[in-house]
Amino acid sequence: MQRLIRSTFPSLGYLQSSKFSSIPAPKSSPEILYTGIFINNEWHKSIGGKIFLSINPSNEQTIAEVQQGGKEDVEVAVAAARDAFKFGSPWRRMDASKRGQLLYKLADLMERDRIYLASLETLDNGKPYYMSYNVDLPMAISNLRYYAGWADKNHGKVIPMDGDYFVYTRHEPVGVCAQIIPWNFPILMAAWKFGPALATGNTIILKPAQQTSLTALYMAQLTKEAGFPAGVVNVVPGFGDTGAALVEHNNVDKVAFTGSTEVGKKIQQGSGLSNLKRTTLELGGKSPNIILSDTDMNHAVETSHFGLFFNMGQCCCAGSRTFIEDKIYDEFVERSAERAKKRTVGNPFDLTTEHGPQIDKTQFNKIITMIETGKKEGAKLVAGGNGYDGLPGYFIQPTVFADVQDEMTIAREEIFGPVQQLIRFKSLDEVIQRANKTDYGLAAAVFSKDIDKINYLVQGLRAGTVWVNTYNVLSAQAPFGGYKMSGLGRENGEYGLQSYTEVKSVITRIPMKIS
Repeated sequence: MQRLIRSTFPSLGYLQSSKFSSIPAPKSSPEILYTGIFINNEWHKSIGGKIFLSINPSNEQTIAEVQQGGKEDVEVAVAAARDAFKFGSPWRRMDASKRGQLLYKLADLMERDRIYLASLETLDNGKPYYMSYNVDLPMAISNLRYYAGWADKNHGKVIPMDGDYFVYTRHEPVGVCAQIIPWNFPILMAAWKFGPALATGNTIILKPAQQTSLTALYMAQLTKEAGFPAGVVNVVPGFGDTGAALVEHNNVDKVAFTGSTEVGKKIQQGSGLSNLKRTTLELGGKSPNIILSDTDMNHAVETSHFGLFFNMGQCCCAGSRTFIEDKIYDEFVERSAERAKKRTVGNPFDLTTEHGPQIDKTQFNKIITMIETGKKEGAKLVAGGNGYDGLPGYFIQPTVFADVQDEMTIAREEIFGPVQQLIRFKSLDEVIQRANKTDYGLAAAVFSKDIDKINYLVQGLRAGTVWVNTYNVLSAQAPFGGYKMSGLGRENGEYGLQSYTEVKSVITRIPMKIS
């Protein structure tokens, strides 16, 4: 992400409107075109007649009424996806290269509608438009194009085998895939799920988060426009019961989930109740960000600020535990507090805004409670710490705590909000031990100029991604996922294909003599 931002902004420092001259103006009131249930390339109303409201987190006003899928709708969607996956169906008979062309077409349509999609994402989610336009959309489009290129290259092997036999392997699609995505990066997470699943020939039922269904529903219409056969992509908006119906359905072959560890545990349990589904989980984190005393101070402060406050702190890989070497700790605290106080908070459609609202009232209250807990347990509040009285929407001040101890609640539990914790350390072995003393293992970072110390720390940290002198840099090519309770499996890169395919061995007897 940081690389994409830097391509537009020379610095990640205090953002000035003059840096946005190349960004097209947003549609601050984008037309809401699709709010139904998408099955078999058609739009439907909920069989149970239920709807739910999509709320603008910037002003707490209703954006749209969305059809609420229930168990009956899931049954219809699964049947459509199963039918589209039948052996001999147009999708199964389609050339792999043609599947790739459809993914390329979908990416092109998203590029065509980039302003609209970025505006819709900002309206529904509250993230600053310049981030929606310059980060979420380009990364989503890039991911689809990356996997489009893999569609006809995901092949098996010829294997030497003892005896008079010829052996080769086939990589075949798993089948019907339930994909459940979160609200923090709605369109990007949809792309992360669509790309590898469709490239390898699976069919999909996507369940977007109820807070942010609108961009996923628009993407569904684009899959139809791109030419995907009916039943290949289905989108059923709804709540947890909708997701549970998918997870427990006997005709769903795989579940891919991104979200909280708490829900991930339930999904893993539920996926085994019927047919032992293939399951991948990208879950929570409490990622350590380690700052050594020889680092470039300006760069480390600014990048650590970005590593935590990006997307209003609503990032599973956020650098929420910042460990600073003792000899530079006080200066780092002072500079971090100063930077947080300068962070621009407000209307996400304003191009000078760095920081929008939290996603909803529930999340707002959770974060405020965690801030109060930090105060009560003795952490030193050096910036922020409150909401904004009199301002509509779910805005929270960028908050920084110093003198944080490992046993404090804010140092152990995922906050998923704009709360930075600054922690003092003295030695490398000490910080490795403390950094790893967590149930999570999604990401970590090291800031230093000493390559030996960097390599030592990288080997010691138990995390799926370790950044060095940077943070939040993700790409379609690099696998992403976690150790321990941060999840199972990997997304992105060649590794991301593995969970969407079954490996079949084909063993043929070869006669050594022809009569």
